[in-house]
Amino acid sequence: MSSPRLPGLGPPLPSLAGVLASDLEQLLVSWNEPGFRSQQILHWLYTKRCTEFSAMTNLSETLRDRLRESFRLRSLKTARVQGSADTTSKFLFRLDDGRFIESVLIPATEGAPGRRSPRRTLCVSSQVGCAYGCRFCASGLAGFARNLTAAEIVEQLLFAEQLASRRVDNVVFMGMGEPLANYDAVLRSIRILNAQWGPNIGARQITVSTSGLAPQIRTLAEENLQIRLAVSLHGPTDEIREQIMPVNRRYPLAELLDALDFFRSRRKQRITFEYILIEGVNDEPAHARLLAALTRRVHAKVNLIPYNTVEGLTWSRPSPARQQIFAGILREQGCLATLRLEKGHDIDAACGQLRLREEFPAGVSA
Repeated sequence: MSSPRLPGLGPPLPSLAGVLASDLEQLLVSWNEPGFRSQQILHWLYTKRCTEFSAMTNLSETLRDRLRESFRLRSLKTARVQGSADTTSKFLFRLDDGRFIESVLIPATEGAPGRRSPRRTLCVSSQVGCAYGCRFCASGLAGFARNLTAAEIVEQLLFAEQLASRRVDNVVFMGMGEPLANYDAVLRSIRILNAQWGPNIGARQITVSTSGLAPQIRTLAEENLQIRLAVSLHGPTDEIREQIMPVNRRYPLAELLDALDFFRSRRKQRITFEYILIEGVNDEPAHARLLAALTRRVHAKVNLIPYNTVEGLTWSRPSPARQQIFAGILREQGCLATLRLEKGHDIDAACGQLRLREEFPAGVSA
C-alpha cells in the first residue's frame, strides 16, 4: 500500500484508495473498532468523495485522528489538464517521487437510443513509462521507471471525475505501461473499481489491454472477474509485428494465439484486437486478409486505429481512403471491425506525450 517518494523526504502515508474493504475491516478490528466502520469510511471516500478525514462526521474524533495518522485520502497531484475541441480531456498527474502519469477521458462517439448523455471512458496508466518499447508509442521513449500502486491507479478515476464533473462509465487500461507486467496492483485496482463499496464500475465495463504477455493472459483467464481483454496486435505476421512490437520476439503469434484460445475457453466473451494502421508497414490489403484469419480463429473483433502522430517517431498514418479499404476487406471476410474516429489529436492524446514534455523538456532520443 506504500508508494515511493523523493529521496530524503521519508515514506509518505499510503493512500486509502488502495485498500480493500476486507483489509480495512481487519485493521479497524485490530484497533478495537467495530468492523462496520469500514463501510462508513469507504462511503465517505467513494460516494461522498471526501478529501478530509475531519469531514467524516459519523466517526469518532479518535478514529478520525488515527485514520489521519495512518492514511492519506489522495496521493496524486494534478499537474495539468488539457481539454480538446472534441471534448476529450487529458490529465497529467504528479506522483510522490516527482514522476508524471497521464489519463485521458474520452466521450463516446454515439450513445444508445434514449441515453441522456454519452458514455465516458477513462484511459488509465498502470506504469510510469514502459519497458516493452512498442515502436508507435511515446510511453516507452524514456524507458521504464516503476509500477504504479493500486491507489495511484484508482485515484486517476477519482480525480478525472472530480475535474470533469462527470461520472466515468468505462475504464480501459490502455494508458502508459503494460498492465499485465504490473499484475498484482492492476488486479487490486480492478477489484476496488468494480466493488459496490467502491466506484462500482461494472466488470464488463473494464478492459485490460496487453501487448501480448502470454503467461499473464493465461493467469488472467482464471480470475473470477468478467473484465474484457484487448490485445495490441498491430501486425498479422511475426515479421511485421516484430517491426512494431519487440515483445513479439518473446511471445510470437503462435504462443499468443494459444494463450487467447485458453482465455476464450475460460470465458465466453469476445476479445478485441487493437490494430494501429501505419502507412507502408501494416496497411496493405494482403495484411487485412491475414488479420481476418487471425481474428476468426479466436472470435475477436478488430478496433482499427489510425496512427496518432508522436513527436520523435517517423511513422505516418494511411490516407482516409486507405483506412476505409482496409476496414472494408475485414468486413468482407466476416470480421466485426470498427474504424476509430480520431479523438484528442489536438491535445497530444497518444500515450505518454504530455508526460515526456513535462519530465524531459529537452527531449528524449527515440
